Amino acid sequence: MAVITWYPERESNSYSQRPRDFKSLFKTFTVSHGECIVIDFSSFNRYIPSLIITLLHEKGCTEVVQIANLQICTICISEKKNMSEWTKSKYPGIRYRESKTETVGVGRSKRPKRYYTMTFKLNGLTKSEGFGWEGDIVMGKHLTEGTAYDIYRMLSGNRRDKTPPFTLAEYRKQNEKATLDAQLDAQKESARNITFGEIFTKHYFSEVQHNRKSLRSIKREEELFRLWIDPVIGARPIREIMPLHLEKVKKDMFEAGRSARSIQYALAVTRQVFNFAIKNRFFPGRNPADKAGGVNRPKVDNRRTRFLSKEEARDLLLELKRRSADVHDMALFSLHTGARAGEIFNLKWVDVDIPQMVIMFRDTKSGRNRAAYITEEVKAMLAERRPENAQGDALVFPGRGGAKITEMSDSFNRSVEKLKMNDGRPDRLTKVTFHTLRHTFASWLAIEGVNPFHLKELMGHSDLKLTERYSHLSDESLREAAMKVKNR
Repeated sequence: MAVITWYPERESNSYSQRPRDFKSLFKTFTVSHGECIVIDFSSFNRYIPSLIITLLHEKGCTEVVQIANLQICTICISEKKNMSEWTKSKYPGIRYRESKTETVGVGRSKRPKRYYTMTFKLNGLTKSEGFGWEGDIVMGKHLTEGTAYDIYRMLSGNRRDKTPPFTLAEYRKQNEKATLDAQLDAQKESARNITFGEIFTKHYFSEVQHNRKSLRSIKREEELFRLWIDPVIGARPIREIMPLHLEKVKKDMFEAGRSARSIQYALAVTRQVFNFAIKNRFFPGRNPADKAGGVNRPKVDNRRTRFLSKEEARDLLLELKRRSADVHDMALFSLHTGARAGEIFNLKWVDVDIPQMVIMFRDTKSGRNRAAYITEEVKAMLAERRPENAQGDALVFPGRGGAKITEMSDSFNRSVEKLKMNDGRPDRLTKVTFHTLRHTFASWLAIEGVNPFHLKELMGHSDLKLTERYSHLSDESLREAAMKVKNR
């Protein structure tokens, strides 16, 4: 930006004292858009700064800002010089300039659109502020010459009475704060009336989709909400939901023949949504879905009792190998390591140390990493699967195109059906599923008398109570051993 520096005291002393000399000088003085004039007022009398402001307005400056810094005053030109000269309005302190491109009115009343400003004194300094273009909303009114003067008079009265706001800029700043406060109040009121369904669909579920590892659990939560939770409490403001509403969810599911485990899962989803709402300040009270809320969750013995014998495991692996080499390898891996399906799907070569026969499962269901050890059979299988140029971040068991598998192939279920492993077993807890292989791994180790603490670590259980379900197998093994001694 070009800067013109002019020091009147270097000229004749008359320029420092006589206003008419300034008027004469400014007749030949031109100002371009974006220029800044720096003037030393140290030798001026008190009338000169005000005169300079007026003269600059006549030169086409729409906004003139004085920045006092010791004896230096800077006058900045901020508007394009493509408009007409400033014109005094019929009201004191109000000026306007006319646009060369925009008009208002029609017919004989048609004229150029006007941009209004006001000039006033504040703290001994002359200031100029622009209202805006004719028709703009200023202080809640459509801007005209008359409303500009009304605002000028109001602000002048404020300055006289020393009651803010003193300037348009101060008013606009206060108004922005008032608008922000009103928006915050509206948000608080909206949060007060937000429904359980809105929190689930617009806030909670998107976070679940981002953070939850299992696609199956995501689908399960959406299904429980859609079928059972939403019809009862979805449209209710979350602040109005009480334990009796959750009892209604339980009752509906029980009457529809849903299992105790499904009811327990639905209540867990509602509890998680309430915890989310409390954390994000949508809900101020105690979680009604907690135990302390008074909603009793049905007791469930969800422990799988079925595990494979050595012969069943051998037959299943042979059938799987006939149908799908990949599914066979994943089944063998789970049977010999106790790995969950999700852990197998996520396993990468960087976490497999074949020579040391150690693997690392990361971000497991318990939330922590764990090491596992592989058998000679699994070692041979992995060595055969590993490509010569395998990248560390490549999946050990990739799906089509190298993508991560999200669900076990139906080849497993078809193999189980072929072997009739689930015939005559209506209870799902006794049916053979892929997870049965993990249960079989733990059961075989318990039968061999492995220490429960060691078994807990190998299984990646977060609590020893989860491992204690296998303790009866260890007891039976000890009893059989004792009977053998007796039979001798």
